[in-house]
Amino acid sequence: MQIKELKIYSSKINEQADFYAKVLGLTIIKSSAKNVLIAFGKSILNIEYKPETTSYHFAINIPSNKENEALEWLKPKVKVLMDENNEIQNFDSWNAKAVYFYDKDKNIVELIARKNLNNASEYKFNSKQFLEISEIGVPTLDIEKVFNQLTNLTGIEIYDGSFDRFCAIGDENGLFICINKTFKDWFPTNDKAYSSAFEIILVEKGIKYQIAYKNEEIKLL
Repeated sequence: MQIKELKIYSSKINEQADFYAKVLGLTIIKSSAKNVLIAFGKSILNIEYKPETTSYHFAINIPSNKENEALEWLKPKVKVLMDENNEIQNFDSWNAKAVYFYDKDKNIVELIARKNLNNASEYKFNSKQFLEISEIGVPTLDIEKVFNQLTNLTGIEIYDGSFDRFCAIGDENGLFICINKTFKDWFPTNDKAYSSAFEIILVEKGIKYQIAYKNEEIKLL
């Protein structure tokens, strides 16, 4: 699954635009009072204005050998979010390592190096090595319902997990990270997980889909 565009909502459009452009050095494709479009490699992050919002979790793939360089690049720019004393989080079962930080809306943003993708880079790490948006968090009270809606619309399957607490749906290029918000909060901060509305344009097996998540329902647009 490839995430082409992810739309999230913010009451801080200008602050978010400045953060992603000036702090992280990403390219602004379009900017207005209504929304800002930011290039994340092969994906676009579309942040649209909304007066009241709740936070998100999303992840960006980086080259498989760059987690340490990414950490050192981030540290002068943002506060790195840690689990105990660990700045880099090791996901053995996924053969991946990740670094986390907040943006201006306290969205939990993750840079993840997935070793199985074999996409190592010889270049020094910078924002040009934000390869693609690879995860969007989907907190819900009913993981099985969300999975059934997604697979019925697109045919995507479970990558890891179950319907009890945590289920990753898709593949290493693109995942819906479903958690049961009754039992689980966001790693590594234990921030409360909100069922924040989003829209996503994705490609699965060559077919493009535009999907909305709102009020814990997945709908095709």
